[in-house]
Amino acid sequence: MLETVAREGLVLLGCGKMGTALLTGWLAAGVPAASVWVIEPNPSDWLKAAGVHLNEGVPPAPAVALLAVKPQMMGAALPALQALGNGKTLFVSIAAGTSIATFEAALGARTPIVRTMPNTPAMVGRGITGICANAPGQSGLPLARALMQAVGEVVELEGEHQIDAVTAVSGSGPAYVFHLIEAMAAAGVAEGLSPEVAMRLARATVCGAGELAWRSPEPAAQLRVNVTSPGGTTAAALAHLMDAQTGLPPLMQRAVHAAAERGRELGK
Repeated sequence: MLETVAREGLVLLGCGKMGTALLTGWLAAGVPAASVWVIEPNPSDWLKAAGVHLNEGVPPAPAVALLAVKPQMMGAALPALQALGNGKTLFVSIAAGTSIATFEAALGARTPIVRTMPNTPAMVGRGITGICANAPGQSGLPLARALMQAVGEVVELEGEHQIDAVTAVSGSGPAYVFHLIEAMAAAGVAEGLSPEVAMRLARATVCGAGELAWRSPEPAAQLRVNVTSPGGTTAAALAHLMDAQTGLPPLMQRAVHAAAERGRELGK
C-alpha cells in the first residue's frame, strides 16, 4: 500500500509531535523523503534535514493528504488543500473533535475522508489508532491503515459514532497511565520512600507491567490473578482498588465518560 504513496506522493499538513512520529515511521517503512510534501510554519531542525519537500506547496494530485494540525488551527489550515477536494486524494485526519462532516463542508462531499484517533505512544512505535471513513473514503481505508500501522496497531471502527469513545480510552489514555505513575509514587513517599526512589519504582513497575501485558497471551484479568496471593499484600490493595463503589472501575468509567462527552461537545 505504501508503494502508492511513494509513487503519487503524500502531503503532511502540520508536523508537530504526532506528525513527526508518523513521518519517522513512514520513512522507516520505505516511503522516500522525496515523495513527501510537508506544510509546517515552525519546522524542527530534524524536519529541515529530513529531505522532504518543506513548505514548497503541494503536488497536483497526491495519494494522501494527512491533516495533523491542532483542531483549533484546522479552519485556517484547510484552505491550503481545498484544491485537492472532490478528487482522488485521500484525506486522513488525526484531529480530535473535528467531524467528517466538517471536512466535507470545507473540501466537498465527494472527498474521500478517513478520520483517525492515534495516541502519543506512536512516538515510540507503540501507538494504537482507531479509524473510520465516509462513503467515498471506504476504498481508502487499507491505505490509511497502512499509514497508521507505521507507528503501531490499528483498529477499524464501526463508524464515526465510536470515535469519541476511542478518544476517551486510548487517545487520552496515556495521560491516565502517567497519572497512575504519579499517584503510585506519591503513595510510596507517604509510606516512607524518598521521592526519587518512589518515582523510579512506580515508573519501572508500570512500564514493566505494560510490557508483560503486551507480550503475554493471557488476558489482563488473569495476569492480575497471577500476581495476587490469597490474603497477601496485593489482595489487600486490590480490595480497595476493585471496590464496586469507590474503587478504580467506577472512577475510570466516570473519567472515560467525561472525556467522551467532551469529545462530543468539541465535535458540535
